[in-house]
Amino acid sequence: MMMMETKDRIPNFQRLLSDDSCNSDLSSDSCEYYQTEIFGLLPSSQAHLRTHADAVTHDSDESFHLDRVSWNPSVPLSALPVCLQDKRDIRKQQNLQRSSIGNWESWRRSQQTTRRRIKEHVGRALSRLLPWSHTLHKIEGQFGVGVKAYFVFLRYLLCLNLLYCVIIAGSVLTPTLVYRENSSMNGHQRLPLGYKDIFVGSGVLEHSPVFHSFYTRGSLDLDCLNTPILFLLGMISILFLSIIMVVRRTVVGYKHSWLTGNRFSSNLSYKVFCGWDFCIQDHQAASLKQNFIRNELKMDLEEQTFHERVQSRSLRHWVQLILFRVFLNFLVLILLGSSFTLIHYSIVLSRNEHKDLHWTLSLMLEYLPPITMTTINYVLPHIFSKVSEFEDYSLTIQLNLTLIRSIFLKLASLGIYLFFLIRPPAEQNCSDTKVCKQIPVCGENEFGKEMYKLTIFNFLECFFTAFFVAYPRALLVEKFPSSSLLAKKQFEISFNVLDLVNSQTVTWVGMFYCPLLPAISTLRLLFLFYIKKFTVVRCCAPAQRMFRTASSSVLFHFMLLLGLSMSVVTLVVNINRFDQGGCGPFKDRNVSNVTNVCKEALPEQVQNTISYITSEAFAFALILAEVVVLTSYVSRGRANRKAIERLKDMLVMCSSDKRFLVKQHSTITRRQLRR
Repeated sequence: MMMMETKDRIPNFQRLLSDDSCNSDLSSDSCEYYQTEIFGLLPSSQAHLRTHADAVTHDSDESFHLDRVSWNPSVPLSALPVCLQDKRDIRKQQNLQRSSIGNWESWRRSQQTTRRRIKEHVGRALSRLLPWSHTLHKIEGQFGVGVKAYFVFLRYLLCLNLLYCVIIAGSVLTPTLVYRENSSMNGHQRLPLGYKDIFVGSGVLEHSPVFHSFYTRGSLDLDCLNTPILFLLGMISILFLSIIMVVRRTVVGYKHSWLTGNRFSSNLSYKVFCGWDFCIQDHQAASLKQNFIRNELKMDLEEQTFHERVQSRSLRHWVQLILFRVFLNFLVLILLGSSFTLIHYSIVLSRNEHKDLHWTLSLMLEYLPPITMTTINYVLPHIFSKVSEFEDYSLTIQLNLTLIRSIFLKLASLGIYLFFLIRPPAEQNCSDTKVCKQIPVCGENEFGKEMYKLTIFNFLECFFTAFFVAYPRALLVEKFPSSSLLAKKQFEISFNVLDLVNSQTVTWVGMFYCPLLPAISTLRLLFLFYIKKFTVVRCCAPAQRMFRTASSSVLFHFMLLLGLSMSVVTLVVNINRFDQGGCGPFKDRNVSNVTNVCKEALPEQVQNTISYITSEAFAFALILAEVVVLTSYVSRGRANRKAIERLKDMLVMCSSDKRFLVKQHSTITRRQLRR
């Protein structure tokens, strides 16, 4: 009786059809669900009726239908979200379609299926070729997905620098070695290599392929095919390739995190009941899988607890928290300003001559800016991490805030160092001109040596931190396990990622004047991987609180993009700074003269094309086209975002429907038992 009365109050409801619904994965048997009387009592139907109370329904004589899944070769049958019996029916329907569509269409669809399977096999084979896959899987199982994201980021930078080495070897190093004049090589062949030269870049290294002065013009002296042109094309291709790859990874990660939104969380029941891989036979692999599932559940519960705590905050609590956050951000700004001032004075002090001091003190003053920058970059990020804990954000937001503040500190300190390194001493405020240093004869080499020293110093810092700080501490913890003062520290993801970004920025800034710096960085990253692996496995404890890496990975690549932008600006400033009269491939002619000579040797039509590409009219047309493309992508993104939000609501309502049906079934069962 209750259902009959409800049926009288509910208007005649018919499901609206669309192109997507006609190609639905559901079978026709599921249509009976929509034709029952209880369908109007479901929470999803009630919500639909309340939302669309004023909407115009279809005519009552319109037939309701739901077609089976059409044959789409691009989607494998195993990926369809239907039951096994429906998949068998679909397979029978596909076999019937093969006999009715003709030989040509059947062959074309079978070829599509074959190409899809070949693509899947090739993708699996290429994924196995990636280095350290088993090691990363082991680290993920023991320490969580956040620590694994750091090592994946390190592997990405290693592959990127290997690609740079191939480009430099083909376009810069090989032509110079083949067409280099012998007279320019005899003057520095017998210079000895000392230990100091390895760390400073002086002596025989200064006249080796490591630095800019080695790449002279040589016998290859055509208008558009010479060493300077090849050198410039190689470096520009590296920068363009870096921009494309970094922007692509940033956009792909941002698109995923933006579309899913901040409220996205996977289903806990799926992880509990469907997360296990029954193909696992090894005990160690089973243990790793258990740890992985446990870490995923810890992340979900941590986020759920935090959101519940946020929703329970009162208005007074919100006002107090906002004022406290403003005070903490003001404190962070004071610390940043003080650190920049300290770096400025250390650079000014190191650029002065101190002939009366002992050579050890003089060497310490020479390395005063790197030492100051390293000390500040080590101390302040830890302070920022403690500050973010008092701001009462979620763990992922705390990590991102610490990363943003720390990368601003590191990039700004590096920018200040580059500014005073590029700035001529004559422009500085020196009361005595004898105190200020003079500009070196080969300024390109001196700039490259500064970036070389920063790279070597960064590696030495990581080495000594791992084996002389972290490892002895781990030994003390193992010897005195009951001590409350000693404990294994957790792997600090944000600070280690900042070191990677800072070192890669130094590589981009210095590779024009130290062409083998990517090769040095490749070796440094290779050794760094095993050093960090030893530090994580041997000296660190698993984190007690987990965080998701979707937004953090986007932030990693966005920081790389900022470092790449800084390197491009530094390169443009340096090209204008080192004019004709320096050393290296642009000793006799600067960059603009070399390119103008090549341009004048080209045909007239090519010259007109290049002139149009470099004109303001082409720039305006290009900007207009970019605006149109970006507008279309933004509109498409908004539409996709709305569609995803609707699908999320549908998932929530499906869960409500299931609970309602289970409750109704329990009620009917109890009534039948009473009878």
